[in-house]
Amino acid sequence: MRILILTQYYPPEIGAPQNRLHELAVRLKSNGIHVEVLTALPNYPRMKIMQGYEKRKNREEIIDGIEVHRSWIYVSQSKGIVARLLNYFSFVWSAYWRGRQMKSFDFLMIESPPLFLGYTAMALSRKLKAKLIFNVSDLWPESAEKLGIVQNQLFLKLAYKLEAQCYRRASLITGQTQGIVDDIKNRFTHQNVYWLPNGVNIDFYDPVKFEPGDFRFQNGFSDQDILFFYGGIIGHAQGLEVILNAANLLIEQTNVHFIIQGSGPEKEKLQTLKEARELKNVHFLEPVAKKDMPQILKAIDVALVPLKKLPLFEGAIPSKVFEALAMEVPLLLGVDGEARGHFIDNAEAGWFFEPENHTALADAIQVLIQHPESIKIAGQKGRKYVSAHFNRDQIAASFYKQLNILS
Repeated sequence: MRILILTQYYPPEIGAPQNRLHELAVRLKSNGIHVEVLTALPNYPRMKIMQGYEKRKNREEIIDGIEVHRSWIYVSQSKGIVARLLNYFSFVWSAYWRGRQMKSFDFLMIESPPLFLGYTAMALSRKLKAKLIFNVSDLWPESAEKLGIVQNQLFLKLAYKLEAQCYRRASLITGQTQGIVDDIKNRFTHQNVYWLPNGVNIDFYDPVKFEPGDFRFQNGFSDQDILFFYGGIIGHAQGLEVILNAANLLIEQTNVHFIIQGSGPEKEKLQTLKEARELKNVHFLEPVAKKDMPQILKAIDVALVPLKKLPLFEGAIPSKVFEALAMEVPLLLGVDGEARGHFIDNAEAGWFFEPENHTALADAIQVLIQHPESIKIAGQKGRKYVSAHFNRDQIAASFYKQLNILS
């Protein structure tokens, strides 16, 4: 069996889709499937071609036994809509011309978003005689519309039309959360939809294997400080203003600190807000490689996981949840719906606060300060839960069976 994974994002880039797809590829290969990846020259999140990949239109390499084919992509650090569209569509074009030179495959699995890559996937699936698997990690363009990122009605109409075309062409649609799966099933009742959740490598994210190291010392924190940590994309959907607003209410709690680690389009705005309010208890750090995350998680106390208060996100499970819980770090979860049901109600692995409600977040932190022993207990429950329900090995094994059915 041969499968080609088509994605704009892949290691050595850091991020949720990059890690998830690579972990899946490695596990499918271990099950005897021939896996190749067609992706872009790595540039995310800094929007600059990474060192060692410059001045190359295409490149072939092997990563952990996976053949990776890279094609050219337009990269600009401009935040304008034109630059963003050129970034997407340059890879749509170059990936097609690179992909059509490849041998035939049984399956072509595309990662969406970006939805525009669906054009390439549909064309290549015909050219390579491959059944199309459309993997949805975010309901785009619905999320872009609800967040107000895209407001042009003509553009939205065309995007929804492309989404429908991609789904109808697919032999299998996979959704990252049950909420995504249910949404697609309700709108496309005759399509084959399968839940392919995100998960965690519990052998890599194992608290027994790591010491806190010098993360606290390097960043000016003491062992008595209580660290609330957000790590990931600093974007529109996360609504990270809630952290700064809560920090403002807790400014007198000198042992409470908020760390925001990562990059994204909202980072500069949030840093400006921090400076304007003189929030010395808020600290911005640069993103780090995946290999460095377990030691950082070992050093912090509680993981902050917020999203904006939208019905759309009641079916969302941010990927950062899994790594934190595997490292026995409990959650302060500002996400209602599916994530709350799994990790707060069922696992008892943290505490829920109403999305975008900074007062509720500050109140929850005040309770934790008074009962620090509850942090360790919730963290232990979290690792137990993700080990049982979101183990990447089990997820890949189930997907392998699904591919055999589809063959």
